[in-house]
Amino acid sequence: MLQRKITVDYTHRILFTRDAFVDANTVVRDLLCLNGVGRPAKVLVFIDDRVARACPKLVPQVLNYAAAHLDVMHLAADPLVIPGGEACKNDFRLVEQCWRAINEAALDRHSYVFVIGGGAVLDLVCFAASTAHRGIRHVRFPTTTLSQGDGGVGVKNGVNYFGKKNWVGSFAVPFAVVNDFTFLESLPVRERRNGIIEAIKVALIRDAKFFNYLCENAAGLAALDQSVLERVVQRSAELHVEHIATNGDPFEMGSARPLDFGHWAAHKLEQVSAFRVAHGEAVAIGMAVDLVYSAKRALISAATALRILALIEKVGFATYAPELLDRGSNGDLVILAGLEEFREHLGGDLTVTLVPEIGRKIEVHEMDRALIVQAVEELRDRANASPAELPAAFS
Repeated sequence: MLQRKITVDYTHRILFTRDAFVDANTVVRDLLCLNGVGRPAKVLVFIDDRVARACPKLVPQVLNYAAAHLDVMHLAADPLVIPGGEACKNDFRLVEQCWRAINEAALDRHSYVFVIGGGAVLDLVCFAASTAHRGIRHVRFPTTTLSQGDGGVGVKNGVNYFGKKNWVGSFAVPFAVVNDFTFLESLPVRERRNGIIEAIKVALIRDAKFFNYLCENAAGLAALDQSVLERVVQRSAELHVEHIATNGDPFEMGSARPLDFGHWAAHKLEQVSAFRVAHGEAVAIGMAVDLVYSAKRALISAATALRILALIEKVGFATYAPELLDRGSNGDLVILAGLEEFREHLGGDLTVTLVPEIGRKIEVHEMDRALIVQAVEELRDRANASPAELPAAFS
């Protein structure tokens, strides 16, 4: 047997700025100067159609920016506007459309794909870029609180297939992630709020001090105050990247995914609701399920679980959706199928991250299904209760 260990170093760059495509802003220019090929970088730009509508000056800005920096940047084609939102990940023809555009632009592995948009478009386009020519450098410009603080700063790409979330995908470290806070100002209220939940999640598993900051600034977050939102998004991004870079398993070769606290139920809830429930909203509910379950298992104190639920609700999230109680043909809650799908997606043993105390995580390898059902029913009763009727503890 011939056996050799292969080690590859990656640099994960996250930049924070405003108005990235204003000519005087050199963040993008400076990035392209890192290419080391001695000629202008060929760039193909994809833009989420929702962002293009919300920011009608964006396409002209990109064109003008490229014209102002011709010595380092050559647009291979005019920016391509493609459908955004979670539905785009359900249409594999859009992956083929991206491949076709990359091929027609004659990009090579020293070229760049820029993608400007929400998390779904980043997943889609970066999957196409990471598989074209076995990997073309891609630069992400996340435009939502959710993608700037969580998914957009990661190394995973994927689209939905066989009715399963992210079934087809790749791990690929982006050349850079540019978090342009200006994009957050044009978001609808629902999308501005969604990223807050991932900040709460990462604080719960990694940073008790940050959780306290979130509690202290809950009113500002509920009001979507821009300055507070930017601080929270940036710290969330820092914690997510710190985990990816230091946990020893950035490409998830093992069976643990601690950053996915609350996600086994969230992913299934998104599917069961036909994506009526957005990802951030589903994560809030998934976290609530796991928190109540953990309290019932005496893995976390009831007081701590209630404190976390109160924060989730105070910043504007529901902790229950009726689809949680949908039943399949076998009579079981459909949501329970999320456990097996989660295990399968991990490629090994079931490993679910739970929170025993704020700032610390544990991993369990089995879940009591009857107790999950009880937790869901308790969340339903909590959602239907008046404030005066809310219990002081879990039954």
